[in-house]
Amino acid sequence: MYYFQKTKVNPNSKMTHLIEENSALLLMMQHFEIDFKVGDLTVSQMCDENQIGVELFITVANLYNGFRPKKVTIFPEQDILQIIRFLKNSHQYYQFYTYPQISTYIHYLQENHPETELVLLENFFDEYFSEVLEHFDYEDNVAFPYFIKLLQGDKDPETEFYSAKEYSDHHTDIELKLKDLKNLLMKYISIEGDLIVRRKLFLELFELEYDLFIHSLIEETILIPLGQSIEKEKHA
Repeated sequence: MYYFQKTKVNPNSKMTHLIEENSALLLMMQHFEIDFKVGDLTVSQMCDENQIGVELFITVANLYNGFRPKKVTIFPEQDILQIIRFLKNSHQYYQFYTYPQISTYIHYLQENHPETELVLLENFFDEYFSEVLEHFDYEDNVAFPYFIKLLQGDKDPETEFYSAKEYSDHHTDIELKLKDLKNLLMKYISIEGDLIVRRKLFLELFELEYDLFIHSLIEETILIPLGQSIEKEKHA
């Protein structure tokens, strides 16, 4: 469902139409803490009701719809709090829903098919998600607090030599290894039956991979440029 051409979102787009066209926007709304009951609201009206920057919402929604910004947009400084809340909510979702769900499916298949190499898949995913959690921990406890203190103008000796550039240099595309995981399932591990569970596992992996991809784009195209803009202004 993620790869067909989607509508480019604008302030007057009806939310019901956008959601019907791309159900992945529901997860985006969840990260923004927006209720799914949108009635006949336009994007602009819904953002006003939820106190979310319209341009920020449109940019993120367009990323989910496959449209990357053609130029760097510098958002209002206060939007950095919305971006960080969005990213932290997505961390919580991956850690406390997606990972346990995928792990449960893999473990179920491994128990039902002990003669296969599924134990390798289980180990691969566990090691991969340990790396992901380390990445999230760095963002939640180092990068995000830095950006909040930068916005507030607080001087912290611990982050005196930290910067948006250092965060950018440290940043990695954590979704890439999921392709290896899917390839193991599609090309190298033979399983008879259990099509329902296997399909649900694939759907979770595809959703996680896609959402992590958008997660990285938000950091690269919105958070880091905004952080650098605030740094330039504060240090001017």
